[in-house]
Amino acid sequence: MVVNALSGWPRGVFVAAVVLVSPVGAQNYPVKSIRIVVPFAPGGGTDLVARLVGQKLTAAFGQAVIVDNRPGAGGNIGTELVAKSPPDGYTLLAMPSAFSINPSLYARTPYDPIRDFEPVATLTTYMLFLAAHPSLPARSVKSLIALARAQPGRITYASSGTGTTAHIAGELFDFMTGVRMTHVPYKGSGPSIPAIIGGEVAILFGSNTAVPHAKAGKLVLLGVTGAKRSPLFADVPTVAESGIPGYDVTSWIAMFAPARTPADIVRRINVETAKGLRQPDVREVFAAQGLDEGIGSPEDLGMMIKTEVPKWSKLIRAAGITAN
Repeated sequence: MVVNALSGWPRGVFVAAVVLVSPVGAQNYPVKSIRIVVPFAPGGGTDLVARLVGQKLTAAFGQAVIVDNRPGAGGNIGTELVAKSPPDGYTLLAMPSAFSINPSLYARTPYDPIRDFEPVATLTTYMLFLAAHPSLPARSVKSLIALARAQPGRITYASSGTGTTAHIAGELFDFMTGVRMTHVPYKGSGPSIPAIIGGEVAILFGSNTAVPHAKAGKLVLLGVTGAKRSPLFADVPTVAESGIPGYDVTSWIAMFAPARTPADIVRRINVETAKGLRQPDVREVFAAQGLDEGIGSPEDLGMMIKTEVPKWSKLIRAAGITAN
């Protein structure tokens, strides 16, 4: 109908009409402030990385890039908000690995990680730290296992929220050792730190936010969850080499946009984000926090998500992990 109505127009008029109704492309983006939604409380690892990226994008774009913390439901509240936002590049999501975990952990999530989002950039990858309150009589992974077996359900462990990689790390620890600890979720890694320092919980599967407190002696590091030791604590063994062969939990933080965000805008955000993450001050912060540089193309991130969703689904079903 529309084609027939326009077919009688002079060619020049038709071209002008197309130009007038065409959306604003990346060459004019952005013309207003940008929001990066972090679906966890302030003070955690995702919040830290998002704020670093926001500062660099503010400088690159000449527009304010604001971090908007929307904690709750293991990250589902903030993630849904972005999924339902206009696909114009002005609302972005900074999300850790829970992005690909939650659809298998919850009976229903209000978004599909593949269908409802455009991958933008992987910001960082990192391992987790298994830390203990100094009062806990365990100074190694093996002694923690023995203690947990002697006291089923009595040892509590904190995570940055239900469905996060930290939660899965704890559940996998229980599954592979046959022990039972009690999960205590917090609304981000920021709130989980004062909880373990204050003795509310005995164990923490935590991100980079645990590093300064371990260095200060407020936490005892028992192990790291990755396949190799952390350069920050070369004397702290991996969980795998401490008696749980095959244990390997690594995490990442990535940026996403709502589905159907124009590809040229996605590409421009990716390019400017990569430039920002390569700057010396950001690399210095990452090194101090035990974070690896992410970068990569939107296509690389998209392929990773398509791989991770079924991987976590298989693990969650095998271990019988639930959001409760």
